[in-house]
Amino acid sequence: MDKNYKKEGKYSYFEAGEGTPIVILHGLMGGLSNFDGVAEYFPTKGYKVVIPDLPIYTQSILKTNVKSFAKYVKDFITFKGFDKVILLGNSLGGHIALYHTKLYPEKVAGLVITGSSGLYESAMGDSYPRRGDYEYIKKKAEEVFYDPKIATPDLIDEVYATANDRIKLIKTLTIAKSAIRHNMAKDLPKMTVDTCIIWGKNDAVTPPNVAEEFNNLLPNSTLYWIDKCGHAAMMEHPQEFNEILEKWLVEKNL
Repeated sequence: MDKNYKKEGKYSYFEAGEGTPIVILHGLMGGLSNFDGVAEYFPTKGYKVVIPDLPIYTQSILKTNVKSFAKYVKDFITFKGFDKVILLGNSLGGHIALYHTKLYPEKVAGLVITGSSGLYESAMGDSYPRRGDYEYIKKKAEEVFYDPKIATPDLIDEVYATANDRIKLIKTLTIAKSAIRHNMAKDLPKMTVDTCIIWGKNDAVTPPNVAEEFNNLLPNSTLYWIDKCGHAAMMEHPQEFNEILEKWLVEKNL
């Protein structure tokens, strides 16, 4: 991924391929590498994959909220000169993608959410703040996945470091409160963009009924399940995730 990583102005991002842009939004504890499977696959299928580093821990506390991140994404899309994009988001990234679509529907050709917050927020509020408790952090990281081995020592160490950084911890809790404030239940029925919902059947963070509620509230959505899969389907079952997404993109002519 390194050779495709760019820094321009205030933006840092991964970019590969040519064609219709798929802009990917990572989650609160997620990074660009969570989407390695998508980033390797779709540039071979005629898409440009772009993954910006979201300024989750670098913006002022006043701009540490879902709405500000949605505006940041809009500014990034404008900066890149994209007319319309396919937005793909996991967890908090899904929430930001949804809120961006609410504010700037003219910029979004299609929306893809997986394990998204926006309706059900225990996802973000109850995992912290247990600073200094490595075993607790390890357990929480493993619970994100159906197969706990996906939570590698490196991934656990990264989450542990974030939980023990006082400023990052404050911002994590600020984002959690913002996610609750920016509940999307009343907005979703008015959002007519074609939406692909890909969900792990064993997601313990945003349970399956959350996916069903998204599907019921969004007028033009299709829901796909991945079995033996937790909160980050694109990490746990990258091949199946890519096949579902590609099939949906072809069906929608995107």
